[in-house]
Amino acid sequence: MGQKKQRLAEAEQPQGPSYAAWIPSPKEPHMGPLVTPDPHCSIYFSNSKDQLTRLGSEFFDQPAVPLARAFLGQVLVRRLANGTELRGRIVETEAYLGPEDEASHSRGGRQTPRNRGMFMKPGTLYVYIIYGMYFCMNVSSQGDGACVLLRALEPLGGLETMRQLRSTLRKGTASRALKDRELCSGPSKLCQALAIDKSFDQRDLAQDEAMWLERGSLGLSGAAVVAAARVGIGSAGEWVQKPLRFYVRGSPWVSVVDRKAEQGTQA
Repeated sequence: MGQKKQRLAEAEQPQGPSYAAWIPSPKEPHMGPLVTPDPHCSIYFSNSKDQLTRLGSEFFDQPAVPLARAFLGQVLVRRLANGTELRGRIVETEAYLGPEDEASHSRGGRQTPRNRGMFMKPGTLYVYIIYGMYFCMNVSSQGDGACVLLRALEPLGGLETMRQLRSTLRKGTASRALKDRELCSGPSKLCQALAIDKSFDQRDLAQDEAMWLERGSLGLSGAAVVAAARVGIGSAGEWVQKPLRFYVRGSPWVSVVDRKAEQGTQA
């Protein structure tokens, strides 16, 4: 959500690239782990015991900074229309603090139809478009206009489907096969790999049936989390260098490693 990207995203664009054309139909071979196509028959919704795996509204109901840290190690799950489930462990996030934050889309308390998700209840998705074709996904937190940007995932399941989606939609070296660490190492890459577009804007991550958050099995100590400056902020005064980006130390799936910040993080 840097200044440069923000200016490019200012113009409201109700439509972006559709992922529907790139998702295999139910009659085509599945590229990733398979589950039943009926969302209500998914093991993650079938009974109260299984539902405990899914993180609910109370998880998101905290300020942006602790929420950004709490996201690390949790598992984001995306279920496609044909039942294929894509999974990735969150390894990098950025906190945006709301009206006071000069790098935030809600700076000064500005509310627009585009950023409405930032002012909705904690756990609401805010998906915006950059460069007229790429998406970034945020999750609202406590505080009006505050949210957390999901920057990078460690792919865990459905990697071939992720690779297909990324290779089809990305520009440039489309013929080169993407390495695993390239699939979700950035906010727009993450959205491409999981087929996330503007249609997810203002959905409730605690209730949605096409995407949810599961509690991860990895526990992170304070020393395992690096606090660094956010990426691509541009000109936002003192907010440029504030350590509001958080990532898992040593993770090869992080989008940008900050060696200086790592040296300053106490072990």
